[in-house]
Amino acid sequence: MRLLIAAIAACLAWGMPIGAAADDARSGVKSIKGWEAVGRLNISNKNMCTGALVAPDLVLTAAHCLFDPRTGARVDPATIWFEAGLSGRQAVALRQVVKAVMHPQYRYRPAGTHQVGSDLAVLKLDRPISPSRIKPLTMSNGAERGDVLGVLSYTRRHATRQRLKDSCSVLARQSRTVVMSCLVEFGASGSPVLEMRPGLPPRLVSVISAKAAMGNRRVSIGTALDASLRDLLRRAG
Repeated sequence: MRLLIAAIAACLAWGMPIGAAADDARSGVKSIKGWEAVGRLNISNKNMCTGALVAPDLVLTAAHCLFDPRTGARVDPATIWFEAGLSGRQAVALRQVVKAVMHPQYRYRPAGTHQVGSDLAVLKLDRPISPSRIKPLTMSNGAERGDVLGVLSYTRRHATRQRLKDSCSVLARQSRTVVMSCLVEFGASGSPVLEMRPGLPPRLVSVISAKAAMGNRRVSIGTALDASLRDLLRRAG
């Protein structure tokens, strides 16, 4: 299946309104078990992405979030803050990032044509978040064609509250790349893609990397989780 990757990945590349007024939350977000594990990444008080807590002191996101979209320079991890469960002006937990580990095969490319398939990074927090406050998301590498998905993210239009894109699905999977019908907005880079099965808690199966087009159809591209993630977690921890 031939894919036309969009020229701009779904990373927010504008001055982030850190003090923005609270916006309306889309109904259904708080019905997702473990929604508090998803947080906004405040990057150098200028840009933002979304990340998900996968261990008490580890956050999974997209690797291209670690680069300044204007200059292409690597961001100092110490300038990144994880605002877990941010809702309006209040986060369930706030932690500073002290270390960032990217997928070894990832290479940042200018002009937004980010490399997909290895667009993963793990961030280590300055101190753990107690599981009694926020339980990390469970991960799985089982995303396959036809699976029903949901995406929890912070976006340019909704920078202070999570947005839920649900009832989308996997259209195709090519090695470590997952093509999905989920429509994402700027700021959604690094957002967790959740496998949604009736009666079961959601499982994190992919990370949003880019917008794309498949013919005339708008789609999103995610990086699938595979055995390489285990090494990233080890190196970050």
